Amino acid sequence: MSIRIEDRARVRTLTLDRPEALNAFDTALYDATTEAVRDAAADPSVAVVLLTGAGRAFSAGTDLREMRALTTDPNPPRAAHGFTGMIDAFADLPKPLICAVNGIGLGAGVTLLGFSDLTFMSSEARLKCPFTDLGVAPEAGSSFLLPRLIGHQNAAWMLMSSEWIDAQQAKEMGLAWKVCPPDELLDTAREHAELLAAKPVSSLTAVKETMTAPLRAAIADARTRENACFADLLGGPANTEALTAFAEGRAPDFGNLPAGA
Repeated sequence: MSIRIEDRARVRTLTLDRPEALNAFDTALYDATTEAVRDAAADPSVAVVLLTGAGRAFSAGTDLREMRALTTDPNPPRAAHGFTGMIDAFADLPKPLICAVNGIGLGAGVTLLGFSDLTFMSSEARLKCPFTDLGVAPEAGSSFLLPRLIGHQNAAWMLMSSEWIDAQQAKEMGLAWKVCPPDELLDTAREHAELLAAKPVSSLTAVKETMTAPLRAAIADARTRENACFADLLGGPANTEALTAFAEGRAPDFGNLPAGA
């Protein structure tokens, strides 16, 4: 099982549990996370969902080794839900989502924070959107959600530069609500989750619905644009060079790509 599930005081804690792969999302973890979030949404005994990671990472995003294999496989295995299904599950979650970012977050390990209602970060955690390093496009509605959450210029830097930002920067931008010492992170996040979970679920879901309903059409439109760009770039010259460089343990060289690539 690539995800651990624990219930306490009407809080369901989901722990991404591939520490040997920095909790990178492979097909199995995408599917397991999708099902876990959907189950939490449907379970009347759950009021709040708390998401965190095992080990030293929150999530390193998409498993690049699997991504490279899929781009070269003429008959790739079919996922039950995949990345799109997981993002659908987070976007549709009617209950509060709290994220406890315990370590590094890359790619999907950052963009899913756009669906978080409260984000707590370890003071040692760092975040990176590596889309330009991978020669691909943004994902998960981040081209809409990040500018709305942290402002246009902060979002432009995160999405275009592929540079790391630390926990304090994330808090100053508005991407994290609170920064905690590493050994206090989960307890602090749980304390806030249990405080919310003591409230009526009907009221919690009404608050979230009234806050998120006006955004749904814009998120869906952003995801459609992103998916089209991503599909166009996946397997292209820049993406192929990035994945080859990753497999060879070197920095990618985009300087000799065809014009416009």
